[in-house]
Amino acid sequence: MSTEFIKNQGTLFGHPKALYLLFTTEMWERFSYYGMRALLVLAMVSATDAMNPGFGWSKSDALVLYGWYTGLVYMTPLIGGWLADNFIGQRKSIIIGGLTMAVAQFTLAYSIPNNLSLFYVGLFLLIIGNGFFKPNISTMVGDLYEQGDDRRDGAFTIFYMGINLGAFIAPFITNTLGEDPEWGWSYGFMFAGIGMLLSVLIQIFLAPKYLGEIGTQPSAKIALAKSGGVKKPLTPQEVDRLKVIFMLFIFVMLFWASFEQAGGLMNIYAAEKTDRMIGDFQVPAGWFQSLNPLYIILLAPIFSIMWTRLGARNPSTPKKMVLGLFLTAFGFLFMIAAVFDQEANGLASMHWLALAYLFHTMGELCISPVGLSMVTKLSPLRLASLMMGVWFLVNFFANLLAGIIGSFADELGEMAIFSGIAITDVIFALLLWPMAGMLVRWMHGAEGHISKEEILEEELKTAADAS
Repeated sequence: MSTEFIKNQGTLFGHPKALYLLFTTEMWERFSYYGMRALLVLAMVSATDAMNPGFGWSKSDALVLYGWYTGLVYMTPLIGGWLADNFIGQRKSIIIGGLTMAVAQFTLAYSIPNNLSLFYVGLFLLIIGNGFFKPNISTMVGDLYEQGDDRRDGAFTIFYMGINLGAFIAPFITNTLGEDPEWGWSYGFMFAGIGMLLSVLIQIFLAPKYLGEIGTQPSAKIALAKSGGVKKPLTPQEVDRLKVIFMLFIFVMLFWASFEQAGGLMNIYAAEKTDRMIGDFQVPAGWFQSLNPLYIILLAPIFSIMWTRLGARNPSTPKKMVLGLFLTAFGFLFMIAAVFDQEANGLASMHWLALAYLFHTMGELCISPVGLSMVTKLSPLRLASLMMGVWFLVNFFANLLAGIIGSFADELGEMAIFSGIAITDVIFALLLWPMAGMLVRWMHGAEGHISKEEILEEELKTAADAS
């Protein structure tokens, strides 16, 4: 896709102004998603006869449903990405998905209390809408930059701040209302729906001015035109680059399975086993969901500057992921400390959760935004949104696994769950470390972490293999 129109719009803080349009669009969509996520498990386990009635589910059943829901949310982008690439384009996909999710949030609001059938309809619509929205907004960020532009990793870190600004704001509104019996869960879901509508309106009215033609045509159609109307098979370099994406799946899946305990087991732990009193004020359990995005907002600029200033010493994506797994494991040591504190004193101090989320956030900054950037670097143009959908597919397995792991807490205890996650993260980090060099070579210079001589050697080898 041509970036000439984007260049003519000028820059803000060194990046195209269009980046901040996509930042704001994603911010309100994430406000909607994370506001709903912070409410979901708490509303399900709230008793039907409570002052703030919910569905009265057991913790185990609620966490399993949470795992299935958050997993399927990341499965449908595979379909949405394919449809955008081949038929409807990214911009239409975003609007279709956004409107569907807004309807879904309002449906959830009207399902409470105790209309389980309507509740399932709302979750289903959220899953479908997210499939259209999620892979395409991320792909459009990559489309703002030409291949080899060093600003791309930094752009995805800025974009990631938008995601987390929405996630930070959301619980202060949705959970302040939702957890208060004077308002109730329905009002929390309703405001999540309003956030989603804002995201759609921003895209409808401002995208033509700042994005031009980006996202209006299916990328497969653009790729076909660039190839002279002839469908060409994937080159050996493209195959190698796709192999990198798929091989990193298992490690990213493990990270998200660990990280997503935040909305499930750690959310319930905050509600039931944490001392949340500050004077006479009890901190709503859902407010802890704002710690991660707050840390992202504070730390993302530091990480973005750090990656840029490291220059040639900037770690490759696989090595950043190794670091991310170690940091996530370290974060769970604080949850283990929380269990000791709770067993000794009846309730755990809030600072253990705050420290756990801090290290989980640093792990996330080493994995998620650089992973998004990597997919846009390594994916062939005609498969851009599809591969972003494939990348998000890993979260289907991860979130499902997260829910299943969390559901064993009643049987095994939180100590066993938190310890097991920490040990597993360390093991897989040690497995990925020696593979990093091979994966970088398979990127064929996409990250600039190999010398020109090595790139030339790879190209000569590829040419010889093809002849």
